[in-house]
Amino acid sequence: MPPKPRQIKLEQRSALASIEQLQTRTDEELEKETKSRSAAQAILGSRAAERFDGKAARVHFQKAIASARPQERMQLRRMADAAIAQAERRPDDLKVAMERLGQAAPTGRQMLILRLSSLLVPPPGASGAIKARGYLLLLAIIVVLLAIGLGVVELIALPFGGIGLLGGILLGIVASAVIMGILVLFGRRRQARAQARAG
Repeated sequence: MPPKPRQIKLEQRSALASIEQLQTRTDEELEKETKSRSAAQAILGSRAAERFDGKAARVHFQKAIASARPQERMQLRRMADAAIAQAERRPDDLKVAMERLGQAAPTGRQMLILRLSSLLVPPPGASGAIKARGYLLLLAIIVVLLAIGLGVVELIALPFGGIGLLGGILLGIVASAVIMGILVLFGRRRQARAQARAG
C-alpha cells in the first residue's frame, strides 16, 4: 500500500489576528513591517486617530485595506470608520461605528469629553469661525477656573483678614493648577484601572 502523501498545512495569519502581536512595536518598526503590512498600517492608523490626526489615520487605513485579503477588508473599513470618527471628533459617528464593530459604544462621559474637545479643538480644515469659537470657549474656561481659584483663596484667607486682589489672583492661579493636577491624576488612575479590568 503506497504511503499517503504528506499534507502540508500552511498557516496564513490574518491581518486582524496579527494586530495584537504588533501592538508593542514602535511606529518606525511598523512602517518597516512587510510580512503583516495590513495589520501594521491599521495600528498606525489607530495611533494617528488617538492623536486626533484624521488625515494620517485615513492614509494608514487606506494602505491597510489595500494590502489586506478581500475577506478582511470589511472589518478593516469598520475599524477605519471608528478611528477616523474619533480623530475628527464626531461622537455620534463614533458610536455607530463602534456598534458596527461589535464593540461597546463609548460611555456617556466619553461622548461628552469628545464633544467638548470638538468644540475646544476643532478638527483640521475647520472654518475660521469654528476655530475662533474654540479659542473663545478656551479663554472662557480659563477665566472661570481663575475666578473659582480666586474665590477659594479669598474664602480661605477671610478668617485671617483677607488678601489683596493681586495676591489673590496669583494664589488663585496656583490653586487652579493644583486642582487641575489632582483631577488629571485621579482621571488617569481611573482610566488605568478601567483598562486593567478590560484587559
